[in-house]
Amino acid sequence: MGFLLYLIMGGIIGWLAGMILGKDIPGGIIGNIIAGIVGAWLGGMLLGQWGPEIWGVFIVPALIGALILVFVLSLIMGSMRKGRRRA
Repeated sequence: MGFLLYLIMGGIIGWLAGMILGKDIPGGIIGNIIAGIVGAWLGGMLLGQWGPEIWGVFIVPALIGALILVFVLSLIMGSMRKGRRRA
């Protein structure tokens, strides 16, 4: 049950990051879950474990990590789209 709650929390964090930045995450719901989980890991590595915790996920570092991840992914995807248009 804990893994399912972690997936749900990852989806929510990924969705929030996309909404805050106004960027679409490739892959829809699955992309949101992956961005949230990877963002939570990234945020935990960079910022540690602090702030409110829900279902084993520290919200503030997870959201900041997901924001960084979504921003970097949007830069990479944007440059790939521009490269295709030139070819």
